[in-house]
Amino acid sequence: MNQSLHQSVLLGQAVEALAVKSDGRYLDATFGRGGHSQMILSVLSENGRLDVVDCDPEAIAVAETLAAADARVTLHPGSFEQVLTTLLANNNEFDGILFDFGVSSPQIDQAERGFSFQQDGPLDMRMDNQSGMTAAEWLNAASADEMKRVFWRYGEEKNAGRIAREIVASREEAQLKTTFDLVEVVKKVNRPSYKDKKNPATRVFQAIRIFINDELGQVERVLPLSVDLLKSGGRLVVISFHSLEDRLAKRFMRKQSLPEKVDRRMPVIPENAKQPDLKILGKPIKAVDHDENIRARSAIMRVAEKI
Repeated sequence: MNQSLHQSVLLGQAVEALAVKSDGRYLDATFGRGGHSQMILSVLSENGRLDVVDCDPEAIAVAETLAAADARVTLHPGSFEQVLTTLLANNNEFDGILFDFGVSSPQIDQAERGFSFQQDGPLDMRMDNQSGMTAAEWLNAASADEMKRVFWRYGEEKNAGRIAREIVASREEAQLKTTFDLVEVVKKVNRPSYKDKKNPATRVFQAIRIFINDELGQVERVLPLSVDLLKSGGRLVVISFHSLEDRLAKRFMRKQSLPEKVDRRMPVIPENAKQPDLKILGKPIKAVDHDENIRARSAIMRVAEKI
């Protein structure tokens, strides 16, 4: 496995936050290219176990190679929501769970995946590019109002309405097929600025990717599953790459770290007051202070421990 091709964000910090026990069992719920998994394995003894999850066919291929070479590794192909639901149903427990949300650098670098506005390729944007609706299929069918909602909600794009209307007008002449097709339409509304170093299409691409893959919905549904899968004292480590994901992680951990509110007129006894499930550990760690991976500079890591 050539780790020089992809540098995992907050690699050392994330594995340190897991407080890996040599004979423990851990879950890398977003395998990617295995950077975090490799470091976790370096700490585990021959009795330790590592379960890994990914839905991306190329990531699965890398994980299959790792699992074939190391008996401590078990691969679970599929979305982390599907896999964690199955693991929970089968009464599995873990000493630590790691999530590294968002798109990976190898996915961005491959033009044919359609994630990048800097390379021309088919408008795909699916994490699992073997199933589901592509970005092109959605863009060529959605109403202006629907696109406006997506661009604003998931990309916080200030010109969401104008861009949506421009897409509708543009596809009347020719359907959007490639990433550069979309970039050119967005540029008609968002003029490149020397003051703003971001590509004019950055927020639109982010919004479409999040929508197509239901990324925020999966985060909301999978975090509660992870707490149920943790042993007492187990660590939950969540790495997010933009404010929308981080906001969900922050709110979830905060809510799970507080006791249930009880009517003040009722006596507070164990039977009528649910105790916290998590204890938040330390302050959030930002990659900008620790990481040399430029694409990961916006990443932020939160850590909690199951009580």
